[in-house]
Amino acid sequence: MLTEGVDAPGAAEPVSRGYEARVVVLLGLAYGFAFFDRQMMTFLTPFVAPELDLSNLEIGALGAGLSLTWALGAYLFGRWSDRLGVRKPFLIGAMVMFSLCSVISGLAPDFWTLLASRILMGAVEGPFLPIALAILAASSPLARRGLNTGLVQNVFGALLGGALAPVLSVAVAQAFGWRSAFLLAALPGLVLAFIVWRFVAEPPLPTREAGEQPLGIAAMLRHRNVALCAAISCMLVGSAVLCSTFLPVYFTQVRGWSPERMSVVMGLLGLCPPVGGILIPALSDRIGRRPPLILAGALMILTPLAALYAPGALVVGLMLLGWIGMGSFPLFMAVVPAETLSYRGAAAVMGLVVAIGELTGGVVGPLLAGRLADSFGLQVPLLISAACAAAGALIATALVETNPRTLRGLAGRTSG
Repeated sequence: MLTEGVDAPGAAEPVSRGYEARVVVLLGLAYGFAFFDRQMMTFLTPFVAPELDLSNLEIGALGAGLSLTWALGAYLFGRWSDRLGVRKPFLIGAMVMFSLCSVISGLAPDFWTLLASRILMGAVEGPFLPIALAILAASSPLARRGLNTGLVQNVFGALLGGALAPVLSVAVAQAFGWRSAFLLAALPGLVLAFIVWRFVAEPPLPTREAGEQPLGIAAMLRHRNVALCAAISCMLVGSAVLCSTFLPVYFTQVRGWSPERMSVVMGLLGLCPPVGGILIPALSDRIGRRPPLILAGALMILTPLAALYAPGALVVGLMLLGWIGMGSFPLFMAVVPAETLSYRGAAAVMGLVVAIGELTGGVVGPLLAGRLADSFGLQVPLLISAACAAAGALIATALVETNPRTLRGLAGRTSG
């Protein structure tokens, strides 16, 4: 069998290309349906809000509540996984629990029950991505580490959660009601939990020096790149969450689009992160992590500004171009932080960057934007989204390069 050595620390034995592909596909599908469950509320808001009489502040609170517990779960469970030295039990438990939370969302009789279900979903979905990417790192060679991470997080996640979710959820809601859409979303996660348990192995952890203790939050943030990635996460997660939360209601309430047209456009937007999730991480494997991150942040400015100001003939095209920048998320959330720490405490450092981004961009952002939207109009969240994207691109200019291939090339040119 063709094998290729995996040079992530902790991968003591070569991993076959077949097993590598299996891990990418299964973890990609699992994360895709986790993201599908998270995004359901966004696309079903035009159906849920009238029935439950939700204000813009309450719509923002549903996203903020999930983001809050997503952030806490990402770091705390990621660190717990590092301490215990196991990944699979956390991963499978999260898949079962977030599927059950989708059922609770579908049965919610009022805002408070719905909010509770979203809060619980965030707690169990939060650690899913850091732990899944830590498993992936142990199964990916250096030459495809960025690409594989992008495939799992952005291609599968965006295709299922960004492209399929709006079309399927709106279609089911129109045919059978929004509650049925939530119930339907629970099934794939339960099936995939069994498949991942059966066909994905528990990976080895990076070797620690004798007496070495896991790094705490302060110690991780003292590394320049980790702190910068956390700041980028604040900005770009905030930009993405605000667009995802408020674009559907902006299109239907301000631009006067039908729910069907809104769902099609949001579905088209969902096809862009997979494109970016291949191009941007793959480019970073070749030319380094920093330049693609700067470019991606700049691209993301286009989407909210196009929604606000572009004429009808250009609005969709410019939004699609801008949303390709979402392909940068695997780099600042996973690849750069893990490479900075040489994969020591990979799940914890990934979880920390995710947590900081979710707490600021995902919790504070929607609440503040929802309050401002109630007072000044739905254009305000989109303006804030554009400003956050611009700030993320600017912060990325200060990153120190971590791609080992790029660093070897720079060292060779210097010594020559």
